[in-house]
Amino acid sequence: MSDTADTPVSEAASRPVRTAVIGAGAFGRHHVRIHHELPGSDLVCVVDQSPEIRAQAEDTYGVRAVATVDELPDDLEAVSIAVPTPLHHQVALPLLERGISTLIEKPMVRTLEEGRDLIAAAEKSGAILQVGHVERFNPAVRALHEHDISPRFIEAARVAPFSFRSADVGVVMDLMIHDIDIVLHLAGSKPVRVDAVGVPVLTHHEDIANARVTFENGCVATLTASRVATKTERKIRVFSPAAYLVVDFGEREGFLYRKSPDLTVEKVLELKRGAKSLADLKGAVFGELLSAERLTVPPGDALTAEIEHFLGCVRDRAQPEVSGHEGLAAVSLALQILEAIRTSPAAL
Repeated sequence: MSDTADTPVSEAASRPVRTAVIGAGAFGRHHVRIHHELPGSDLVCVVDQSPEIRAQAEDTYGVRAVATVDELPDDLEAVSIAVPTPLHHQVALPLLERGISTLIEKPMVRTLEEGRDLIAAAEKSGAILQVGHVERFNPAVRALHEHDISPRFIEAARVAPFSFRSADVGVVMDLMIHDIDIVLHLAGSKPVRVDAVGVPVLTHHEDIANARVTFENGCVATLTASRVATKTERKIRVFSPAAYLVVDFGEREGFLYRKSPDLTVEKVLELKRGAKSLADLKGAVFGELLSAERLTVPPGDALTAEIEHFLGCVRDRAQPEVSGHEGLAAVSLALQILEAIRTSPAAL
């Protein structure tokens, strides 16, 4: 990795980071485009096994494209890795050992041992290791985190039609992994019990799954994921003693409902006695005892924000928002859910 110890602070903070993208297929091509567009990234190389993808990268962006990681330039500082998950460990480990900062797409790895290897390599070399849980950078999720809420119950649902991609893994690692990371972040506690069920429909893996996770601090979360739905939905609901929050990731909108200190059973019964209709009662409760606030969700592209954050961490030597440890925690819970599915009485 390039040495910036003797570089003036203002110059080091403003110079672009020398980057590469490894894996420029269905999703990696977006990494290539964003790295090419961002002023903070000096995209110097793209790696992909496909001659067609390499030719497209060279023609579209004028960047050098090679077939193997061994052909990467020596003075590289950072990479985005968007190859299939089974290759994450073997691709990322030697780069992290060289001190090259790495953004790895989710899920981080297949096993806990692989994840620990990558974390240890990054800590030894000083490289930045960030995991690509892009929903953390969704403006709707950003808005959610602006409110101080201690969740007691979380309900997350992520369903979509079958995409004909990622058929080599089940829906837990394909879709639910997004919400696993968000739920872990919101709960702020360790899972102590996992119950789950999953059903294969179109593949040999679970295509629809539901999990119930109990955390050490008493918070409970239910997560549902399906890739055999007829519609797309990505929502999360967060309940606390003082507030209820619902966020639609797809529509990028959310609502926060807070209760007044005057909201008691006695007060509701009093209003009920004085109401002439259900509409009157609803209006009184929501008007006097519950406040509804639409969350302000700024515009923005989550993947662009994620890559910008990564580049900033590389320049500033800062801890990324989704570190290797957090990425591995998501994998750990996903594996627990898969084991619960395997041992469930409902398993086929």
